[in-house]
Amino acid sequence: MIAVSVQLFAGLRERVGADRVELELPDGATVADVLVAMDVGDRECVVAVNRDYANADTRIAAGDEVALVPPVSGGEGPVRHVRLTGDPLDVGAISAAVRDPRAGAVVCFEGVTREVDALEYEAYAAMAEERMHAIAAEEADRHGLVAVAVEHRTGRVALSEPSVLVAAAGPHREEAFAGARAIIDRLKAEAPIWKVEETASGRRRVEGTLPSADG
Repeated sequence: MIAVSVQLFAGLRERVGADRVELELPDGATVADVLVAMDVGDRECVVAVNRDYANADTRIAAGDEVALVPPVSGGEGPVRHVRLTGDPLDVGAISAAVRDPRAGAVVCFEGVTREVDALEYEAYAAMAEERMHAIAAEEADRHGLVAVAVEHRTGRVALSEPSVLVAAAGPHREEAFAGARAIIDRLKAEAPIWKVEETASGRRRVEGTLPSADG
């Protein structure tokens, strides 16, 4: 038998009433065995093993970092800056981070809280930043961008404040627009980040999409 510690987030954490569950699994156990032990279906969540989304037949070993991920609402090269933070975001700073003499266009996307008093963001932080970096690098290569920067908030983000920033610099506007759009679309679909809406009538968890283990 192997002992496995499973991290829980968002609605799954709320359902269980804890952010971590300890499991005893047989030797040679797989992701499918984790789902059975947790009594959740593969349409409710995906399993991340060592911060990568895993298929049902992926083996689990003692000491692996395992997490259940429900539907989700920097350095060398073109990725200049990636950050998950509880601090307010500054679009001017992220725009400056991608300035480059090879760039003829800089596109900045700013996603802001709308229509509700606030949004409360929760993230599987270590995996989220790795996924944000991977997405930025892949889309920079795909669209020929010379520089990319991405930031996402955690915690409470009030009405009209930014929760996510994407800056993309390319030789021409076509690449910069397409690259920024691709990055934000993938962040919303793949990064393990969740949100709750706050209004005068109460709190409501925002439903999302289930990340693909093949992504």
